Amino acid sequence: MNVRYICLLLTFLLPSSALANLKAAQAALTAKDYDRAFTQYSDAAQKGNSLAQFTVGLFFYHGWGRPQALENACGWFEKSAKGAIPYAAHLYAQCLEQGVRAPANPAKAAEWYRKAASLGHHISLCDLALLHIMGSGVDKNPAKGLALCRQAAERGSSAALVRLVGLYLSEDPDIRNVQAAHQLLTFRLEKNDPQTQYYWGLMARDGLVAPASSVQARRWFEAAASQHFSPAYLPTGKLYLAVIDAQTGHPPADVLAKAYLWLSAAANSPQTQAHMAEIRLLLSHVKALMPQTWKPELDEKVAAHLKTK
Repeated sequence: MNVRYICLLLTFLLPSSALANLKAAQAALTAKDYDRAFTQYSDAAQKGNSLAQFTVGLFFYHGWGRPQALENACGWFEKSAKGAIPYAAHLYAQCLEQGVRAPANPAKAAEWYRKAASLGHHISLCDLALLHIMGSGVDKNPAKGLALCRQAAERGSSAALVRLVGLYLSEDPDIRNVQAAHQLLTFRLEKNDPQTQYYWGLMARDGLVAPASSVQARRWFEAAASQHFSPAYLPTGKLYLAVIDAQTGHPPADVLAKAYLWLSAAANSPQTQAHMAEIRLLLSHVKALMPQTWKPELDEKVAAHLKTK
């Protein structure tokens, strides 16, 4: 999430009076003058300004001008959440769920997701939904979880609509509903949203509502990957690697380069252990096929893409 987007988010989610009191700090942050902005926000945070506490947390959360430090971020989010800052309440709930500063406490996380939703951060209901689906810290009730995320979507949250599609496409038989997912994707979601593009890719790849099409799937996955949606990196690379020239038995040169780009991006993004093992195996196969002289230029492109994330 980039600085400009965060600043816009603050403008829409937070009281105008709070923003006015931190106008200079916000201007410095927008200009990416991190040292000045951090000093100004920190001064206000120490005086108990909840908005400033939240923003100081974001400095540590995103690593703006300093090393990323999630424990510090979560400490500030807790202070800000207690001051009723909606997004801070949501991020504090994530800290509790993930056990960043103490052992994971999903029951307390559920309380803060509810609090964030009550403050207007409706997408928090979808995170609470996942706890009910998994039975983590709350009663296991997939139907209740689905209803909670649907409630957020009905309140106008486009992000909740996207999350709802993901639930409908899950493997849980109690909530899986491919037709409902397709209906949302077709009639209610913007197709330039990267997560939406990713779900279109899944449906095209797996033939969920039409004959499977690896070409269509690759287009959707690559559209999402190009917008830095990291879950799309691996499937994009795999689908490029699957394009085989009939004469050589290997991917054409341009296709092989694309496979390397997206698999390398995946290797440099957070992944599960299983996915990382698969990525390394695929990359070793690609490296065995492509000339090593390509690597420096391709690595530069990967680094440039990840830098703009």
